[in-house]
Amino acid sequence: MIVIGLTGSIGMGKSTAAAALRRLGLPVHDADAAVHRLLAPGGAAVQPVLAAFPDVADPAGGINRQRLGTRVFGDAAALKRLEAILHPRVRAAKRRFLAAQARHRRPMVVLDVPLLYETGGERECDAVLVVSAPAFLQRQRVLARPGMSKAKFRAILGKQMPDREKRRRSSFVIQTGMGRRFSLDRLRTALRSIDLRHRGPSISMAHHQA
Repeated sequence: MIVIGLTGSIGMGKSTAAAALRRLGLPVHDADAAVHRLLAPGGAAVQPVLAAFPDVADPAGGINRQRLGTRVFGDAAALKRLEAILHPRVRAAKRRFLAAQARHRRPMVVLDVPLLYETGGERECDAVLVVSAPAFLQRQRVLARPGMSKAKFRAILGKQMPDREKRRRSSFVIQTGMGRRFSLDRLRTALRSIDLRHRGPSISMAHHQA
């Protein structure tokens, strides 16, 4: 089973790329979605997070993610405590996903991880796709998000590997600033190349052309 990493800095179009990969028939594990499930009512991280940050409870029984984000923003020690709670559980969810896909004999799967390089996750991948866009477009996209500010944007960028370094390390760069058709064509080209590299030319890529 070929494991592809999908990553990119904030506002680069990673979610759109992940959706396109799903439409092409690839199972995608979304690390952010795993965190949301952990913090939702009944989630495995709710009680540990409340023990560390009692003021971030949500009336529905989960964690108020906006309040939690404000609580750890700019506080390195608080962020480290939160990561110590979440990261092992996110890794466990990823292992379950990979095991399930292997049992189903999936030929290729995707790990959608925002901080793939920052956490060393690329070592688990056979190839890495990095989504990228011009800095002005990234800034425009991010600042249009609800609750985003220039200071918060700068702080997020400060925790992420620079885009140029991600592009340098990638197997393929998926440009998202030139239209969805262009990005989709680039994704298909990358998948064909990865498949041929790891399986050989006799393997059909028909399941990526849906």
